Amino acid sequence: MSEYVEKHPDLVDPTDDLSSSKKTSPTTPGYDHHVLDNSQENTIADTGFYQENPSTENLLATAGVRRIEAINSQLTQLDRVIIFFGLFLIAYCYGLDGTVRYTYQSYATNSYATHSLLSTINVLRSVIAAAAQPTAAKIADVFGRLELIILSILFYVVGTIVEATSDGVSAFSGGAVIYQIGYTMIMLLAEVIVADLTSTRARLFFSFVPALPFIINTWVSGDITAAVLASTTWNWGIGMWAIIYPVCCLPLIITLFLAQRRARRAGVLTDYKSPFAHYGFVGLVKELFWQLDVIGLILMIAVFALILVPLTLAGGISTVWRQAHIIAPLVIGFCCIPFFIVWEMKARYPLIPFKLLSNRGVWAGFGIASILNFAWYMQGAYLYPVLIVAFDQSIKSATRITSLYSFASVITGTLLGVVVFKVRQLKPFIIFGCCLFMVAFGLLIRYRGGLSDASKAGIIGAEIVLGIAGGCFSYPTQASVQTQTKHAHVATVTGLYLATYNIGSALGSAVSGAIWSQLLPKEIEKAVGGNATLATEIYGSPYTWIVTNPVGTPNRDAVNLAYQHVQKILCIVGICLCIPLIFFSILLKNPTLTNEQSLKNAEEDDESTVMSAEDPEHASKKGFVKKFLG
Repeated sequence: MSEYVEKHPDLVDPTDDLSSSKKTSPTTPGYDHHVLDNSQENTIADTGFYQENPSTENLLATAGVRRIEAINSQLTQLDRVIIFFGLFLIAYCYGLDGTVRYTYQSYATNSYATHSLLSTINVLRSVIAAAAQPTAAKIADVFGRLELIILSILFYVVGTIVEATSDGVSAFSGGAVIYQIGYTMIMLLAEVIVADLTSTRARLFFSFVPALPFIINTWVSGDITAAVLASTTWNWGIGMWAIIYPVCCLPLIITLFLAQRRARRAGVLTDYKSPFAHYGFVGLVKELFWQLDVIGLILMIAVFALILVPLTLAGGISTVWRQAHIIAPLVIGFCCIPFFIVWEMKARYPLIPFKLLSNRGVWAGFGIASILNFAWYMQGAYLYPVLIVAFDQSIKSATRITSLYSFASVITGTLLGVVVFKVRQLKPFIIFGCCLFMVAFGLLIRYRGGLSDASKAGIIGAEIVLGIAGGCFSYPTQASVQTQTKHAHVATVTGLYLATYNIGSALGSAVSGAIWSQLLPKEIEKAVGGNATLATEIYGSPYTWIVTNPVGTPNRDAVNLAYQHVQKILCIVGICLCIPLIFFSILLKNPTLTNEQSLKNAEEDDESTVMSAEDPEHASKKGFVKKFLG
């Protein structure tokens, strides 16, 4: 491994140049280092990894972190290649599955004559994902990365089976929630493992390894969905992933397991005692109850689910805002907010780490994450039905167009990762991306429907511009937030970042669903001359109705205009959200990235920019404007 480190110091082993004082100091917390030194003079015992009798909190909260540190010390060049290949393979699987499942979900709700409930399902998935992110991060820190992969397989497979065998929207929604937990866990783990193995300077580039499959999936997903729906049903299209996903996880599982066994044989895990062995079953359950902040999780789910889901259910041909099943959840949800705040302020291990949130570089990044998805869902939540109905696109074409954002985002972000490795700055690109995001929404307002080639080219161009913008600030913001914390807290801050990302998804799904369900039924009813029965049929099963009502018939042309009108309203809301998005990007800190896993003065209570000791000239900047901008 030392030979590989000498050839690639920037990308793989960024802390091998630690000073001798750090190598021999028994008080240095080992879990803050990136890679353990295999030399005899720098053993685990010398650095105090397991000899310091850590407190109960540190023992449980960082057990998984210390294990990955030890495992990392035993990784060879081939191991690292296999790990990143394993991440790519898993990401290819869940990425392709997510793309085609988005299409199948639309047809599933259409088959139940409940197509308008798409946003309700998306809200439920997003709320559960938001709650699962910090929980998964703590599980990864407590038990380890390998255990989280296995847990994700369990939820992923069970949820997929429930979805595929469902016979109604209730069962489908339940399966979607269970699947979302597994999906969320593996997405988080991919980013955490990348952060474990890379320096701050190289992290952005390697963060796109799990996203690279979108470059392929954009073009094959349309063929797959068209072929599956032509030869079988959406049920099998979803169900087959219960077999494919576990198989794709094997390379990463086997590599981490062998590296862990190698670490035990080398003696670096000899004194390691698992939380289960330390506490026993009952004691571990009690400690996990507080560590995972179960009460806080329940309150957070209650707040978001009870407030956002009714917004998507209250519309339709006849609104039901005054009915008890809409009012009661809203009242309870709002009442839970003060209880959640008070609980988090008093909790032993709060779900929201207020110390980290006091850092401007962290909370500004969280603001970007939430508003990014909030705005994106304004145009994306119902983009597929708009393409099918208002643009008269085929299944293949519509699936590809909905994937263009991811395609352009990944290509842009990967190339940007190379640039950032050279310039060592993130903030300028993030601000540029947020501004370009607003420009893209302007194009989406202009090209919201139509049957001409110009209209199709317009929506394709708008989605590509949106993707380029996203590539400039979605992953870069995540990398920026990670630079503000030590290695021991990387999983936590990454989990919280992705949680706010999913909260944005929930808000976007809820608001878009509310607008869609409030406006579209009335617009359709006007389009068909006030025929409420026909309007209900079109609103509930649009894909079925358009088969017998091709473009050129009076009703179809009128309905197309109704879809275009509502999509315009959604995109106008989206462009308004870009204003706070740009504001948060300006508030971000602008650290100079280094060759270390985490910056030396990360998590310091200092409002000035987190800066590397390698750049003293940058550290001398003064003045309010410069401090505010970086």
